[in-house]
Amino acid sequence: MADRDYSAFQQKVIKRYYDNKDQIDEQRLSELVTNLYLAPPKKQAKMWESAEELMIRMKLPASRIAHVMETKDAAVLAKVVEELQKGVLKRG
Repeated sequence: MADRDYSAFQQKVIKRYYDNKDQIDEQRLSELVTNLYLAPPKKQAKMWESAEELMIRMKLPASRIAHVMETKDAAVLAKVVEELQKGVLKRG
C-alpha cells in the first residue's frame, strides 16, 4: 500500500480512533446484543459472525468465545458485554 500524506487534522482523527478502538469495539458488541434481540432469524447469522470477529479482535478468552458461539444466545453475549463493562472479564 502506498504511503499517504495526511493532514495534521487527519492524523489526529486517526490517532484518536486507534486510541479508543477498545471502547469502540465494546460499544459495537453492545449494540450487536440489542440488534440480535430485535432481528429476524435470517439476519441473526451475519450478526453472530460479526460478534465472533469482534470478540476475537478484542482478544477475549477463546473458551468464552466458543461458549458464546455454541449457544448463540443473546443473553449469554449480553453477559459478556456486562462483564467487559464492569472490568470482570479480562482481555488477552
